[in-house]
Amino acid sequence: MKTFILLCLVGVIAMVVARPRETYTDRFDNINLDEILENRRLLVPYLKCMLDQGKCSADGKELKLHIREAMSENCGKCTEKQKNGTIRVLKHIINKERDYWNQLKAKYDPEDNYSSRYEKEYLVA
Repeated sequence: MKTFILLCLVGVIAMVVARPRETYTDRFDNINLDEILENRRLLVPYLKCMLDQGKCSADGKELKLHIREAMSENCGKCTEKQKNGTIRVLKHIINKERDYWNQLKAKYDPEDNYSSRYEKEYLVA
């Protein structure tokens, strides 16, 4: 009986470990981030979408849906491409769109649980 229970436990552990990691949709992974970050006319609507100050595109809605979780969990459910893109976007907003960064922090991290970590890591002095 103990052997059976042990085998069941090992089986459950194996299923959990082997289970594919849940990630965010990769449907918008081919968006040209450089084009958006280099053009405020394209960037600002995304920022306003995140802040409930403007309309949201389909990809903006998807981002808004996951932004708090992604930031608080250090992009734990992001694909590798999404992690790299997130770093680029955070660096840009923290360094070049400080007013919007402060508004995003106030909305999504008012207790400063994780945004200061990003500032320490990505702020260019």
